[in-house]
Amino acid sequence: LKATVVVNSTPCSVTCGLGVKQEQLCEVSPAGEHRNCSLVRSRCLSDWICGLRHLSVPEGKPLQLTCLSPDAASLEGPNFGYTWKFAQGLITTNDLLFHPFRNPSRSLSFSPALESHSGTYRCDVQVLSSFQLVKRIYFGLRVIPSDLVDLDFQKSLTWEQQLAANGEEVPANATGPPEHRKGFWEKQWFYEVVLGIGSGVIVGIVFSLGLCCL
Repeated sequence: LKATVVVNSTPCSVTCGLGVKQEQLCEVSPAGEHRNCSLVRSRCLSDWICGLRHLSVPEGKPLQLTCLSPDAASLEGPNFGYTWKFAQGLITTNDLLFHPFRNPSRSLSFSPALESHSGTYRCDVQVLSSFQLVKRIYFGLRVIPSDLVDLDFQKSLTWEQQLAANGEEVPANATGPPEHRKGFWEKQWFYEVVLGIGSGVIVGIVFSLGLCCL
């Protein structure tokens, strides 16, 4: 008798939702030998909540939002359904503020993007046969009016929001960017030195006055 087992596997291609991984399958003989190995690609599922992704685009430019990669969608397996919702004019993850948005596809295209398209789009990906939710992602879209110039959306975000928008983790107990925290500690060190010198001078004066009075 021979059994087929996974002897090696790559990490999932995504950190949330449905992705793709490559596995090495081998037949294992009763003696434990690996034979007839092959590489196969399969779907993988990590945390189904993908959070909020910030986007900005100038008015008049085309834009496409995609809630499932072509690789994951094209692999053999169960079929998926896509449900879109929209919170117009708001950047939010509060599900009570969303309204149904008719679009049965995994992608949502704007040709071109208009200022009225600004808001948050939520996409849910479900397995049609079981209704299992395998991914939820929010797209916070800001369409910049064409008459505005020198508008940098990233600069309008806090440091923590910039990290989240780039998919980075906010360090624990962090209170701002490293350069800001460095400046704070440098200032605090300076104040401590000044305070120490001032205290020493005052003690010296008091000691001198005490000697004069003896």
